[in-house]
Amino acid sequence: MPTARAVRTLTGATLSDGRAADVVIEDGLIVAVETAGSLTGADLDLSGHLLLPATAEPHAHLDKALSWDAIRPPMGDLRAAIAAWRGYAATMTTADVEARARTQALRMLAAGTTAIRTHVDVLLGEAPLRGIEALVAVREQLHDLLDIQIVALAGPDVPTAHLEAALDAGADVVGGASHLADDPIADLHRLLDVAERRGVPVDLHTDEGLAAAVTLGAYARRTAGWAQNRSAGHCVRLGTLDVGARDEVIAGVVASGIGIIANPITNLYLQGWGEEVATPRGIAPARALRAAGARFAAGADNVRDPFNPLGRSDALETAMLLVAASHLTVDEAYVAVSTGAREVMGLPAAGVVPGAPADLLAIRAGSLVEAVADAPADRLVIRRGAIVADTRTSRWLAIG
Repeated sequence: MPTARAVRTLTGATLSDGRAADVVIEDGLIVAVETAGSLTGADLDLSGHLLLPATAEPHAHLDKALSWDAIRPPMGDLRAAIAAWRGYAATMTTADVEARARTQALRMLAAGTTAIRTHVDVLLGEAPLRGIEALVAVREQLHDLLDIQIVALAGPDVPTAHLEAALDAGADVVGGASHLADDPIADLHRLLDVAERRGVPVDLHTDEGLAAAVTLGAYARRTAGWAQNRSAGHCVRLGTLDVGARDEVIAGVVASGIGIIANPITNLYLQGWGEEVATPRGIAPARALRAAGARFAAGADNVRDPFNPLGRSDALETAMLLVAASHLTVDEAYVAVSTGAREVMGLPAAGVVPGAPADLLAIRAGSLVEAVADAPADRLVIRRGAIVADTRTSRWLAIG
């Protein structure tokens, strides 16, 4: 089996600002970025490649990934997707979750993602920790290749004791979906009580629906001043509030320091099926959030499971959708799936700058626009100064 190969010097790379550069790495950190041609005898010649911070996935569901074909759920309905998943989850084994999650994580690594935060359902019925146990095993197996954070996703009908048990079993973060509860605010405080008592980070599915309950403001007020990292995924309802109400909630989010994670592919797929004319965007208001100074990231969310039948396991797909659906610039979109995602996840900032972790993506492209537009498959992925994935393609055309 191939092993990671450490590299110390990279030459001839194009940076996102168009400069050509040589890079020196020591002990997993970038120690120098020099003008191209400054170094000789490089470990890796990156001529023809764009060198970028590696991508990070702040909102995945590795326990659900790649289950679409086995479930064949109804399309375009969040609650129907939940029901379809729960029906399947009642019969699945820990080994099934582990195999699918590992396959999906490695696909993401090959595309350039070196850090993943995955929500994992705390299941109903017997053995509620099957998913958590599977992801703890995958995290250990891939420890040398990926950073994996596990969020214990406790739905409103999951007993608090089972959420606590998931944290004891190795989950890192409290998660849930309070907007689905009969009393959303009560469930929100239930989850936050656990996080406060345990002193762990929080990452909640929040207000996922064009007309969902609005819990984000209460979340921000309750956790203002907390030391631990906090984030809110989806926030679709925030994008449908009138401007005054939206900006009031955003101001509270910024003051509290909650990071917002948009999930364009799944929410564009799931939301708005009942609107036959002028179908609304099912996505958090990225531009308004960025303009207000909110911590902002974006993730792929579901990949080929009951909540989304598609997905390429590639953060460049998420970036492309942010440009098309959220009207971000290409540079802003790439930040959201790389350095912005790492910041929201509480990880050290990566980038092609001295002092940063050497988590890098070298992709065969001449510019960031070309990389996001074409998503070339030819990529080298570097984590902590070692090559952990290398994809090369060939093409033949019968032209004169």
